[in-house]
Amino acid sequence: MNRRLRTQATLRGTGRGGSSNPRAPSGYQVLAGWLARVARFDFTVFDEVKEERTATASAVLVVLVSSLFAGLGTLFWSMQHDFPGLDTADVIVKAVIGGTIVQTGVFLAWVYLTHLLLVRAFGAEVLFQELLRVMGLAFAPVALSIFVAIAPLAVPFGVLSLSTAFLFSHIAVERISGVTTREASIANLGGFAAFLVFMGAFANVAEAGVFGGLAPGILFFSLDF
Repeated sequence: MNRRLRTQATLRGTGRGGSSNPRAPSGYQVLAGWLARVARFDFTVFDEVKEERTATASAVLVVLVSSLFAGLGTLFWSMQHDFPGLDTADVIVKAVIGGTIVQTGVFLAWVYLTHLLLVRAFGAEVLFQELLRVMGLAFAPVALSIFVAIAPLAVPFGVLSLSTAFLFSHIAVERISGVTTREASIANLGGFAAFLVFMGAFANVAEAGVFGGLAPGILFFSLDF
């Protein structure tokens, strides 16, 4: 009898026989916690995310959502202006939908080139998936591009969002790769430069009027109008 009582108590204590234990946090709650730490400039989160294999999908989700916010910023900006050829439906298709997809794909090229430089040029021992996780999380500030909707401050907010994402990605690269600050800067800058070049090219593809094409946020605008 005593043995049975002890077994029941153990089951209740471990949650197998009762509901006393709190529920484990969901994946979205964990991701929200990571993003909150990034917002607090707690960059130890990159060390944790690097080792969390399930965080790969979350990192890609951050890039998708951040790009979507950037596209919505462009959409809200366009709704405040009545320029010839700048159709709202066109901006939705090209900046919001197309731009989100394109920017996510080009971001992967940024990570790939950064990884290539780290491994081939500087001998870093870091996996592509590890780099994708931390750089995806570091891309979150791009969501600030939604504030390009404030027309007079469109350029400052656009530059702020991209420069902050670049800074955070540099910190992430340096923390997890074990290379020097100089080497991390070169590798990340090489990837970021390719990102900007490709996004600039897509801004000139399938243009909405004469303003921009398949790119969200401040990168939507082409320079040949």
